[in-house]
Amino acid sequence: MYEAVVIGCGPVGALTANLLGARGVRTLVVERSAEPHGQPRAFSCDDEALRVYQQAGLRAQVERDTYPPRRAEYVNARGRVFAEIALDEVDFGLGAKPLHFFDQPRLEATLRRGLARFPHVTLRTGAELTGLTRHDGHVTATLRQDGRETEVDTRYLLGADGARSTTRVAAGIGLTGTSNAEPWLAVSGVVEPGATRVAATRFVCDWRRPAFVSPGAFGTHRLEFMLLDGEDPAAMTGAGAIRELVAPYVDPDRFEVTRAVVYTFHHLVADRWRDGRVFLLGDAAHQMPPFLGQGLCSGLRDAANLTWRIAQVLRGDADDALLDGYEAERRPHTEAMARTSLRLGRVFLVRSRAGAAVRDAVLRAAQAVPRVRRAIRHFEFKPRPALPDRRGAVGTMFPQPDVAVGGRRVPLDDVLGAEFAVVGPGVGAATALGWRGPVARFVRVVPPGSAAPGDITAVEDVDGVLTAWFARHGTDVAVLRPDRFVHATGVDLPGGAGEGGARADRGE
Repeated sequence: MYEAVVIGCGPVGALTANLLGARGVRTLVVERSAEPHGQPRAFSCDDEALRVYQQAGLRAQVERDTYPPRRAEYVNARGRVFAEIALDEVDFGLGAKPLHFFDQPRLEATLRRGLARFPHVTLRTGAELTGLTRHDGHVTATLRQDGRETEVDTRYLLGADGARSTTRVAAGIGLTGTSNAEPWLAVSGVVEPGATRVAATRFVCDWRRPAFVSPGAFGTHRLEFMLLDGEDPAAMTGAGAIRELVAPYVDPDRFEVTRAVVYTFHHLVADRWRDGRVFLLGDAAHQMPPFLGQGLCSGLRDAANLTWRIAQVLRGDADDALLDGYEAERRPHTEAMARTSLRLGRVFLVRSRAGAAVRDAVLRAAQAVPRVRRAIRHFEFKPRPALPDRRGAVGTMFPQPDVAVGGRRVPLDDVLGAEFAVVGPGVGAATALGWRGPVARFVRVVPPGSAAPGDITAVEDVDGVLTAWFARHGTDVAVLRPDRFVHATGVDLPGGAGEGGARADRGE
């Protein structure tokens, strides 16, 4: 019997399997396609997503294949910039730039290579889920491959199989929400050097035809255009129509189209994300408008939140109730992202000349106020990662600065590992000896140049970020979950508060 079966090996499913593999979970990944997906569908990820890839030990491989844009412009019908996000000035403290564009085929290849690190993870391609049967202690998944059906037993079944999720249908879970009736044409392609006419990431808020254009990784370009009433989707994917649409942004004679597809976006959420031992992740659980680029990122957050819980329960460090926290924590954040994306879409999709003129004037006037201008320029309207039961520091995501270990500068999470972590200036040998929680790594934070050999790993806070965090929250110890949210500030030790300070409120 497998401990987990993951249905779907797109980016969310493959990342889920990598995280399970890193935590020692015996996993089967089932993918309908016999060959890797060759289409550049998803396009962007953020600093939180890169931190999740880092938890799977794959950040360096993923990040080197991305393109981080310096800015994102909002322009009107005349090409005049009326708002700008200065992405190169934004640092949310998570250890990476706030936005990256990637090539999905390369990303999926990296994630699949990552699976090969784990002998307890098996990838089965050319197979699909056709049904499931629930039992008291496991789920039986019926799989079809090469025209034959087989049954596989698993403790948990995870559906990461996209918007048309077979897992969701087989589990009898419905969807609630709305679909947008306005079709869009998404064009991906490769641009020859020097053939780009608009080098910036740009939201074209033209009331006549809204569009999005941006350079991507490895000389690629993504362009998306709203289709107008009466336009035939089949005709708009033709070479002549695409040539006319892309010409203002790239030289069409030096642009090779790799994908052109018409789509409509959705704001849909599954009625429940857990049904006993069956779970939904990514588009199988929620679909959101594209204007904030958070569809894939939300699925990766799902994987980070769920996989450590499953590992804890399988290991016997927690009971089954821990798994209920997955939807309770992820749904509010996902819905906040969707609402923000919808609000951004209302700015982006004004469809009348008068409405666009009012929008431009209002935004220009609002940005005359320095605080408003800074909020837009520094992307402050993006919902921050925080749990719904946040209490002070508990429920927030812990920062990830670079730290020094043994004279080498590394991102903090590379030191913390894949499990719980107890971190802070107050962490010492007594903290580790008295710890009664789940498997954890203990890390003492020290000033630059003061690390010394000892029983506890010490990291030098080279930029003072961690020291400032602990001072701001009035504690010298933080207990971090595997997904790097703060679980508690302070720990209980036998005989009293002891080293590390008194116990504070704990998250789940």
